[in-house]
Amino acid sequence: MPGALLTDLYELNMASSYLRRGMGAPATFSLYVRNLPAERGFLVAAGLDAALAFLETLAFEEEDLTYLSSIGFDETALDAFRRLRFDGDVWAVPEGTVVYANEPILELTAPIPVAQLAESYLLNAVTLHTTMASKAARYVVAADGRDLVDFALRRTHGIDAAMAVTRASAIAGFAATSNVEGARRMGLRPAGTMAHSYIESFGDELEAFRAFAEDFPGRPTFLVDTYDTLGGVRAAGDVIVERGLQESAGIRIDSGDLDGLSRGARALLDEAGLPQVRIFVSGGLDEREVAALVSARAPIDAFGVGTQLGVSFDVPCLETVYKLVRYDGRPVVKLSTGKRTLPGEKQVWRGPGGDLLGLRGEDQPGEALLTQVMAGGKRVGPAGTIEGARERFRRELSALPVDALSLDAPRPRVTRVSDALTALAEQAKAEALHRASG
Repeated sequence: MPGALLTDLYELNMASSYLRRGMGAPATFSLYVRNLPAERGFLVAAGLDAALAFLETLAFEEEDLTYLSSIGFDETALDAFRRLRFDGDVWAVPEGTVVYANEPILELTAPIPVAQLAESYLLNAVTLHTTMASKAARYVVAADGRDLVDFALRRTHGIDAAMAVTRASAIAGFAATSNVEGARRMGLRPAGTMAHSYIESFGDELEAFRAFAEDFPGRPTFLVDTYDTLGGVRAAGDVIVERGLQESAGIRIDSGDLDGLSRGARALLDEAGLPQVRIFVSGGLDEREVAALVSARAPIDAFGVGTQLGVSFDVPCLETVYKLVRYDGRPVVKLSTGKRTLPGEKQVWRGPGGDLLGLRGEDQPGEALLTQVMAGGKRVGPAGTIEGARERFRRELSALPVDALSLDAPRPRVTRVSDALTALAEQAKAEALHRASG
């Protein structure tokens, strides 16, 4: 698990200062996305499992303290860090939940030194996973029920990101992943075919396909575009018939005019008496290209997506923030231009009329999205599962308005703010301005 030093230096500076001054009162921080990118009509919350795992094990090892000593932290700070553990509470929306701007994904309450130290890791985990789940969700919308396979391992910005993409795409509803280690750890279905180099290593396509069918008779998908795509389809069809693989085989097209080639391939396969053989396509596809192929009714059964998914090419980051909203019983606000915050512990209620953002203790109609997931530093109930998150997102997706689902000009739902939260914000603003005036 990641260690306590996986944080920004200024978090350690602040935590040390709090500890030195005996400032250990409870602080509540709210983690949310300030503004949705223009390309997103909704976001899919993810990363909670990684965040909770970090909090459960947060501690400074002796080698961590030795390093901190070498960069200027004194014995008083080191002794305080040595005793530090996370023993606070966390409320969060379950993974797979659709969220909008300014709606808390997670709220954490703990003594302010440890709550502050958690900021960097929590922002990293929730931002990465939510970014990737939200991108994967757009592919699911585009594919309109056709299978999707995560091919992103070789394209992501690092292995940790690849694992996040594998998990996030599974939450969004992808059928499988090429990432074998990700599949093993997460209980997902691994999927893969062959590379063009495999075909090139044999004397011709027919020889390559026969070898592959002999070695993998239970799951053969033949890559047909190495030389001449339709010629490759004919060769694959011959091998499928020879070995009686009609019920299990597929072909993959990785380049060219995917619409035209898939239609040509389908015609050849059908003529050969192989209507069951599936057509799988890949090749740097973004979600709009997937949607265009689906809209054109190209005879494609599944899509493999990698580069565009793996780096969330159109929106590679989100404006996530982690803001103090209450300290020592006092509601806290930030009044910076364009970055104002709302005070107090919050809840979001979802109903037919949209979302309402209010204070946690309010009694409002609708489904309350945030639930307590940690108490006293321990998880409340069993850990969430990918299967549960996937089913939750499936339900959420079916309830989204058409405007939010648009791939070109999405319009997110507008979240209303409760009267009680509005009143508390005005009160906290007045108190903040009074303190600022001396």
